Parts: sequence; structure tokens; C-alpha cells
Amino acid sequence: MADDAGAVDAGGVRDAGVIVTCTAGGIPGTCLDVSECRDTRQPTAGLCPGAANIQCCTPRYTNACDPNARPRPNEGLTEAAGTGGCPAGMVRVSTFCIDRYEAFLEETDGGTWCPFVNPGSRPMRARSVEGAVPQGFINQVQASAACVAAGKRLCTDTEWLRACRGPTNTTYPYGNTRMTGVCNDRRSVHPAIELYGTGASWVYSHIDSPCLNQLDGGLARSGDFTGCSSADGVFDLMGNLHEWTADPAGTFRGGFFVDTVVNGNGCLYATTAHDVSHWDYSTGFRCCQ
Repeated sequence: MADDAGAVDAGGVRDAGVIVTCTAGGIPGTCLDVSECRDTRQPTAGLCPGAANIQCCTPRYTNACDPNARPRPNEGLTEAAGTGGCPAGMVRVSTFCIDRYEAFLEETDGGTWCPFVNPGSRPMRARSVEGAVPQGFINQVQASAACVAAGKRLCTDTEWLRACRGPTNTTYPYGNTRMTGVCNDRRSVHPAIELYGTGASWVYSHIDSPCLNQLDGGLARSGDFTGCSSADGVFDLMGNLHEWTADPAGTFRGGFFVDTVVNGNGCLYATTAHDVSHWDYSTGFRCCQ
């Protein structure tokens, strides 16, 4: 499969900028010369077009992550009572309720979902619990459906901003001065670069790997960053995962564990480059009511 139109040349995998992807043992990779496939990556022959030295290069997963596993770390967690007349797991902010923590998923017919895997068309329900691994790998449509199944809905942009900025309209959940590391916003190495062992551009074609959110120093459990709380007691609105809002054009807010600067500072961070069907390891959500 190629990411763009073009042919594969005899000496490599690129012609006019084409990147050819492949899969070996259920693990996504890229067709590369074996001389480029080293360190944390391993080649598999017979899966790529071109010369014999062009092989499917996949990560070795030296962090012991199995990309085909489906861990369910949130089993047994239950939502705390709501505040201000709000449902379980929620707190009152002004005239609405919002999840205190970023949401995870449970299947509507029972059991929690793996937070490192896109749920596809399976019916899911959103839950908000301290200490949970929040759900990444989710698009806006799926997040909205999970909120509705829980008797809630996605937050509007206005609600999300009010929850993050508090009653005094601060830039960050904790105030107007950035304090790096108070929220989960300071991972120095992009997880795709660490996982695949290279800074080459092709790694960003594989940001659906379940292992990206299982690296040390990456995605945190809800509420682990105790200082990352708004004036109303809502956690992780900045960093950790991007959070979808109800914008029909597609907007996610707050930044994630690598970046809370590029598209705006803290609460003002907003990504509008994708439509509602987009998902990757960094996209999460929470619900309002």
C-alpha cells in the first residue's frame, strides 16, 4: 500500500516521495532497505516490492509491548458520586456538568474496552474515573456516541473552555503562568520516534500503533498529575490527551503529553486540521450534560 500515487524504484521504496507501507506479523511497518532497518527495528523479507534488500521494517518493541494484545487496565473501576446535582463521575461547572476526568470506554453489553485500540462500530459507553487509563485512538463520532450511551453528550467549545479556564478566564487550568510539568505536557521525545527508533517522516504514517500510549513517560492515568486541576476541580484539561468537542467541523482541544504550545497555549490549544472521522493515539474526550 502506498500513501501517494507513484512507482517503486528498483533500489528502494521511494519514487517521487512515495512511502510504501507493509505489515509483518500483524505489526505495521514500512518498506525500507535492510541497511536502514536496525537498532529497535527488524526486517522481514518477501513482503515488499522491489529488490531483495527492500524488506518490511517493523519495530522490535523493546519496551515489551505486544501490539496485538488487548489489555484492559480499567476493569473494576467505578465512578464516584457527582457534585452539585450532577451524575456520577461529573462535577458542576457554572450551568452544566462535565466529567471530572478524561473518559474511558466500556462495552454496552459488559466489560471495559482496551484504551489503546479504536472501538470501531462496537457500542460503547463513556465512563470517568480517577486512576483510569483514558481512551485514545477515538474519533469525534465514536466519542459522541459513547457520551450519548452514558446519558451525556460531548461538550461544546464554549463549555470546554469555561471548564478549563475557570471563572477568571485563565490561560492554563491552574492560572495564567505556564508551569511545565504540572500537567502531563513535557515528554521530550515523540512516542513514534521512540517506538520506531528513527525520526524519519514515515513514522507518522503509523500513529495508530497501540504501543504508542504504552511507553514510559507518555499517557498518564486520570488524575495522576494532581496539580493539573481547574478552579472547579476538573483534571487533565491540558495535556495528556487531546479532547474532542462537539464542533461539527472537527476540533480537539487542550494539547497532549508531547505538546501544549504549537496550536495555542494550555486551554487555548485547539486543533482544527482534521474532520470528525480522524483518530490517532493522541485523541481522547470527556462528556458534558
